[in-house]
Amino acid sequence: MIELFGDEYTNNNLVFCHSSGRPMEGQVINRGLKKLIKDHNLPDVVFHSFRHASITYKLKWNGGDMKSVQGDSGHARMDMVADVYSHIIDEDRRFNAQKFEEQFYNAKGLRGVEEGKTAPMPKFDSAIEMLDPMAVSEEAKEKVVEKDEDDNAALLAKLLANPETAALIKALAKAM
Repeated sequence: MIELFGDEYTNNNLVFCHSSGRPMEGQVINRGLKKLIKDHNLPDVVFHSFRHASITYKLKWNGGDMKSVQGDSGHARMDMVADVYSHIIDEDRRFNAQKFEEQFYNAKGLRGVEEGKTAPMPKFDSAIEMLDPMAVSEEAKEKVVEKDEDDNAALLAKLLANPETAALIKALAKAM
């Protein structure tokens, strides 16, 4: 339409507009939505429902980052997002707490633990590991590096054992 109308097209960067680019009144959009709902036997919703759904899914998918959703949605204050949509986050928190309880106290799905038994406490090698189980000590990092180097050396030896592969690797090395 921009090419067709040329200079007469008013580009306001709108999602819904007239063919000339001019803003469309809300009642035109609502009439179109009502017709779409009727023609396709869809649930009766108002147009604002799409905005509400969009914000709801953004909160669920980003783990409740209200500040970014506030920016995306154009709300002036974050507490507006919190007041209207906090039930979404509370629902996820309840679900997470329930899953944690099931896994921890009933050992559902834990390898090596009989279902219905309490999961054993993990053993930690250091105070740092106890505070942050994902932390890796320097000693553990060195072991991983050594293992990787050994694995790489073994793989290279295996590849070089094949004369065709050895010739290919040598040609690649010369080209570099």
